[in-house]
Amino acid sequence: MTTGTLVAVCAVHELLDGHSRVGRTAIDKRPVTGPVTIDATGIVVDTQCDSELHGGIDQALYAYSREEAARWADELGVDVTPGMFGENLAVRGLPVTDAVVGERWLIGATVVAEVTLPRVPCQTFRSWLGQPHWVKRFSDRGDTGCYLRVLTPGTTRAGDPIEVVDRPAHGVTVRELFRADEQDPRRLRRLLDESEYLAATARHRVERALTARATSG
Repeated sequence: MTTGTLVAVCAVHELLDGHSRVGRTAIDKRPVTGPVTIDATGIVVDTQCDSELHGGIDQALYAYSREEAARWADELGVDVTPGMFGENLAVRGLPVTDAVVGERWLIGATVVAEVTLPRVPCQTFRSWLGQPHWVKRFSDRGDTGCYLRVLTPGTTRAGDPIEVVDRPAHGVTVRELFRADEQDPRRLRRLLDESEYLAATARHRVERALTARATSG
């Protein structure tokens, strides 16, 4: 199985006013030092302000690839540091947006997490970065990163390995789920059939794409 490295574990640095539809945001994530405890809700020293759209069991952790961050750094002309995109896990050497939905990661020696969803960019993200047309640009690129649910709590720290310990046979990736309306309906149906614990948001995304495809002919 594939193995990568946890470059940084990031948690909220400061709650910021504005930027968000609820008035405050925890998108300002920075690397934390030492061992970090992770439970079913995510990193215990982290928080979310907009609980309707962020956080919850299916979005307990947000991972982003340092390789994908480097591509944005080249385009934007700024240093995209770990946590700048609001990620909890800055990962190197492991497909993140191209992870298979439902694959399981062993993070460090104890934490097991399951890939659930792509990140859908929002106006909070746009306002935080201050980049023009950011939601569209991020969506068009499709390097969304992925959310994970925590199956086995534990501790981890920067430098720990991340090992893919299980990968579903359906093969549908986070990137493909993000662009579900462009995918082969047979693969989407297989994702539904083979994913017993598919996140409700993911199931809705797939079912909506299948309905649209059926309606269009």
